[in-house]
Amino acid sequence: MIDPVFTNDAIVFGILMIILGFVFITSTSKKPLWVKFYKYVPALLLCYFIPSIFNSLGIISGNSSNLYFVASRYLLPTSLALLTISIDLKEIRKLGSKALILFFTGTLGIIIGGPIAILIVLSINPALIAGSDIDSVWRGLSTVAGSWIGGGANQAAMKEVFQVDNEIFSAMVAVDVIVANIWMAFLLYGAGINDKIDNWLQADSSSINVLKNKIEAYQAQIMKIPNTADTMRVLSIGFGITAVAHFGADLIAPWIFQNAPLLAKFSLTSKFFWLIVISTTLAVFLSFTKARELEGVGASRIGSVFIYILVATIGMKMNILAIFDNPGLFIVGLIWMMIHAGMLISVAKFIKAPFFFMAVGSQANVGGAASAPIVASAFHPSLAPVGVLLAVLGYAMGTYGAWLCGVLMQISSSY
Repeated sequence: MIDPVFTNDAIVFGILMIILGFVFITSTSKKPLWVKFYKYVPALLLCYFIPSIFNSLGIISGNSSNLYFVASRYLLPTSLALLTISIDLKEIRKLGSKALILFFTGTLGIIIGGPIAILIVLSINPALIAGSDIDSVWRGLSTVAGSWIGGGANQAAMKEVFQVDNEIFSAMVAVDVIVANIWMAFLLYGAGINDKIDNWLQADSSSINVLKNKIEAYQAQIMKIPNTADTMRVLSIGFGITAVAHFGADLIAPWIFQNAPLLAKFSLTSKFFWLIVISTTLAVFLSFTKARELEGVGASRIGSVFIYILVATIGMKMNILAIFDNPGLFIVGLIWMMIHAGMLISVAKFIKAPFFFMAVGSQANVGGAASAPIVASAFHPSLAPVGVLLAVLGYAMGTYGAWLCGVLMQISSSY
């Protein structure tokens, strides 16, 4: 592997911030060229796509950088806390059951999509994946299922359960990251034209619009120009919650691992799982206190900045040229994702669910807590907690669903 041009994380972070600055400056420009461009291309999409190009060209590298770890462990829980503090749980409950229906549809799409994709590729051209040991292929794809239903902990669990070889596992990580990010790109693009998609779905998005309007009205009511003390108060509470969450995760996860190791199948031995759960739970409790007024001095705005930094570090891990290394495996992954997407679209059309529920339900499976709130906040920052809650549910189901998918892929590979 060739070393990237820049390996110093201070330089890499500066490059990412320049990219984000470029995107936001141009996306708010009144120049006709940029107005027309951003009419079709969501700004959020560019925030992760441009870093992926830099990664693919070897200018920077997500593999040699610690920025994603820092963003996901420090900035993500802080942003979730700041975005959650101002939520209205009563209004979120009014969103109804369609979010759960589409979430479970997405899970089912992953479980049955893997074996169907293998059958399709083997029936069209077995040589695409026959070059690799087919037994290793289905075992490796089980780790993709773990990631797409739950998260990294579930992926690691499948690696151990199905005894996946390290070499094939590295190829599967590339399939996981690239295919998942390609799908995320479609979801982010859809978020920019969600009104058109909702019209096609004949969906009633009034409950979502009511929630967004109430949040905006509340923000306008308490809004004031923040001074340094206000900003420090927001940051102290956000990072304070993150500190407590890390403290709790460092205690709870090892204790469960030692005393109830069987709970690992629910991801309850994962520190990242508890980091997300604790930070979100604390913020929910604070939303019933005066801390909710922090929204008036820009709590969600600061939280959104952290989310965008996370988006850039996610993009930095995507190498769009890696698709040429194992084309057969990527074809399986793309067909698999198309089955997942097709089921979601069909069910959303049948129950007339808004695109928001489809996008967040899908990303809560495929992306987990790191990217589900990103997609949700593309519709409105106040909706980010919906993505978090569904992603946590995905962690709990990940190992069981991925195991079932692995068994089905083993059966399909024998034909």
